[in-house]
Amino acid sequence: MNCALFACSLACALSLALVQGQTVAEPKPVLAEDVFKNVQVLKGITVNRFMETMGLFSAALGMSCEDCHTSSDTGWQAYAADTNPRKRTARRMITMMATINRTSFGGRQLITCYTCHRGSDRPIVTPNLSTLYLEKIVDPPDIVAPFPHAPSIDLVLDTFIRALGGADRLARLTSFVATGTSAGYGPESEPRKFEVFARASGARTTITHTLDGDSTTAYDGSSGWTAAPHRPVPVLALTGQDLEGLKLDAQLSFPARIKSALSAWRVGPSDTLADRDVQVVQGTTPGGVVATLYFDKETGLLVRQVRYAESPVGRIPTQIDYADYREVAGVKMPFRLTVVWLDGQDTIQLTAVQPNVAIDPAMFRKPAAPPP
Repeated sequence: MNCALFACSLACALSLALVQGQTVAEPKPVLAEDVFKNVQVLKGITVNRFMETMGLFSAALGMSCEDCHTSSDTGWQAYAADTNPRKRTARRMITMMATINRTSFGGRQLITCYTCHRGSDRPIVTPNLSTLYLEKIVDPPDIVAPFPHAPSIDLVLDTFIRALGGADRLARLTSFVATGTSAGYGPESEPRKFEVFARASGARTTITHTLDGDSTTAYDGSSGWTAAPHRPVPVLALTGQDLEGLKLDAQLSFPARIKSALSAWRVGPSDTLADRDVQVVQGTTPGGVVATLYFDKETGLLVRQVRYAESPVGRIPTQIDYADYREVAGVKMPFRLTVVWLDGQDTIQLTAVQPNVAIDPAMFRKPAAPPP
């Protein structure tokens, strides 16, 4: 062999080996203090987690953004002003809460904004005698403890697989494209065109077409992005637990391998959702996202997912309800999804699903920024 040709071949082989041995690095997170001004006590968290934390404040205190921030036509940076004393009080409360958790609970996050406020701007300190002996609504715990005599996790998940159509049929579903509508919270929210592109390999993209531009969330199997109009970062790369939430949604779109999607499975007690008996199970993603799944005990189908991401001031919940199951290529799929998070709610109604279609890989890549 010619020496030059041999050297070139060897160099190419070594380069290929190095490339194959490398893993794709996760993009550097965009931190809150990199985008917003005057961030003082919530430094070091991503922009997405920062915005979700604001939603947690709103839910815990029953307030909206303008109750603490000054808004104007100058955009997001107007929120940086400290003219409202409530904003300065919030910083003190965050510091106080962190100190209590550190000094009294060994750093465990057992005290949050919601612990005391419960939807009120001022904590209620005196028992209400008029409600003392009435039936109380008990919120379920975030962490599910194993329940004695509960069915095994294998039995629950195997029943779910059979209810969908069986493992063989699920394995033959390799992709789908779905269209429908998405409607936000409130009677004045007009339905908007909605699309889903998904592959069994783990890629999933959703697009909501709004009057101001497309709102897109894309996951290519390893990286994910969200792009939407009127956001502080028009196209944001998702990392950490936000990325793991996208991955879980992609996995539940093709649930043949649901057992490996989560680990540390726990089967909890039975519960009731909309007058239906459900079996509660919970697992954890590799990055620590806790996901609770509710299965209808009569049909075996998944009716709710609630997952929790961590934040400096409490867990960030996302809830997805699944309904209107219809058969597509021999597999039952939910045609209605109700997604609830701290900043809003969307009701997605699918009208058509095309199974096993070729999808351009570009659909799962980083989306373009919406028009300004």
